[in-house]
This record gives sequence, C-alpha cells and structure tokens, in this order.
Amino acid sequence: MFLNKIVFLQIICFLLLVSSTNLYAQIPLTNTQKVNGANLVSPPSLVAQSTVASVKQINANWVAVIPYAFTKGHKPEVYFNTNFQWWGEKLEGTQQLIKYAKNEGLKVMLKPHIWVKGDGWAGDYTLKSETEWKLFEQQYSNYALAYAKIAQQHHVELFCMATEFRQVVKERPQFWCTLIRKIRKIYKGKLTYAANWDNYQNVSFWNELDYIGIDIYFPLSKEKTPTVEELNKLWIPIRNELKAFTNVYKKPILFTEYGYKSADYSTAGHWKTDGSEVYNAIAQKNAYQSLYEGFWNKKWIAGGFLWKWHLTPTQHKNTQFTPQLKPVSSVIKKYYKLY
Repeated sequence: MFLNKIVFLQIICFLLLVSSTNLYAQIPLTNTQKVNGANLVSPPSLVAQSTVASVKQINANWVAVIPYAFTKGHKPEVYFNTNFQWWGEKLEGTQQLIKYAKNEGLKVMLKPHIWVKGDGWAGDYTLKSETEWKLFEQQYSNYALAYAKIAQQHHVELFCMATEFRQVVKERPQFWCTLIRKIRKIYKGKLTYAANWDNYQNVSFWNELDYIGIDIYFPLSKEKTPTVEELNKLWIPIRNELKAFTNVYKKPILFTEYGYKSADYSTAGHWKTDGSEVYNAIAQKNAYQSLYEGFWNKKWIAGGFLWKWHLTPTQHKNTQFTPQLKPVSSVIKKYYKLY
C-alpha cells in the first residue's frame, strides 16, 4: 500500500514537471571526479576570500554555502535575510561567499537549511492545520526561490532545495513537487534534496532531482574508539541497501552531509550525546577513513560534503565536527586527492 502511494506521488510530480519545464537529463553513473566538498559555517561578519580558500588545504574542490532560515517551534512562519542573522546567512553574505569560492576555482552547492527555534533540527517539524501548512509552504517557497535566483545569477553548480524535513516530505509531498517545478523555471543547474539518513526511502520525488542527497549519519559502532576494520564491516549492509536504492532510481547518491565529532563514541549517533564529550581524535580519524574506504571508490557515489568547515578561528582540541587542525585532516586530504 505504501509503495503504491509513493508510485502515485511520483507520477503526479512527473506530470507537473513535464507540463511546465524540460526535464533534466539523467546524470550518468560514471567514474568522474568526486564531489570532494565541505559545508561552510556561515560567518557572523564579513571575512576575507582566503578563509574560503582554506578548504583547498584538504584538496576540496566543492563548498556548500548554507543560508539558514528560522522558524519558531511548530509555527508556520519562515524568517530569512533578517537583521538578526549572521552576515553569511543573508543574501549579501551568501553572494559574497559564492564569489569567493568561484574566484578560488571551487564549485558550489547552495543549501537552504531551516533552524527550528526550540528544537534545532527540522526533522520533527510539523503543523496542525491546513491554514498553517499553506502559510508555511508560501513562506518556505519565498525563501527557497530567493536563493534559487542567486544560484542562477552566480552560476552555482548545484542547488539543494531543503534539508532534513523528515515529517514534511511525508505529510506534504505535493508541495515539494510544486516547489521543484518553480525552482526549475528559475534555476538551470543541478538539483537535489538533503534527506536524513533514516528518511531517504520515504522521499517520493527523487525521480525529479539530479542526485539522491543523503545526510549520512548512520549509527555504527557503540565502542569508544572503533577500529577501521570494525567500521568497515558495519558499513556493508548499509552500503548494500544504498546501492539497491540507486538501482531503483538510476541516480547517483550524494552525501550532502557526512562527518564525525572528535569524541568518544562518535560513530554511535551524535544526537545521543549530552554535550559532555571526551576528546578523541583517533575515533574521528578512523570513522572518516572507513567512510572513504567503503564509498569513495564506488561509481554510484558522487561524493559528498563534510560537516563542517569554519571560516573563523577554531580551537584545536574541541570535540566538535570540524576536522580543522586535527589528525583527521590528513585522511581527508589523502582521499580528496586520490578521488
């Protein structure tokens, strides 16, 4: 019954798109250079071009620019490009960061991302009434289309239309079909959506996108410092599942986010921790190496964007996701050069 519903929604999306715009050609699953990217942390104020160029230290060839928008709890309003936001999150800063990246020969994914005040993560965001949903859809569309226009103006190679709306993609599938159609009228580059690792199979509109985007934070080992060998074994069933998924849609998978904290138990699921992590550079390094060994040599994996790269100074022994000034940076540099 569920599969029939998904097929029906895919047909609706297809008809909507055909009626309004030319469908993009399917991206071939070939051994072209990987997307070796980094998600940039939007800076609070103007930065120099050299800060964006710093990603080339790890042989990155792409960056993701993330202009956050905000909602309040389970309210329908979407706020973006406001006075209270950081420079890098607003229209002005977003455009400047794109220009910096282009000047450095880097390709760009522009990635709108909602921050839910009080919850943070947008995965559980939902609304109660049709009136609220209509308002949200209108305001989210305004947000996405504003940045789609920027993506087109600045020749951005890839636009990620939304991030980790686990509930919204299930409850409002028609909205996403309509939004894809509107974006395609404005933006002529490649298009994806960033699904959470536990939700990508519930997305009904992959056929209308160019990449299957997944934020690949699958829980793996519960050990404090799992070895590369242990992690490699744990990836096998997940990798088989992902490969089977690409066989259905005939589209490459792009890791729109991937990464691990430099902390004990970093592969067990970062959302399970209480913020009192113990620094563990080896756990982070092993996790990255296993991910690259398991996926970067697969032609059906387009590559991905590590989470995350700061454009302002960071401390060396923090337990956060950033690989900057940590031993894992040598692993990233090696595999980003190799592929």
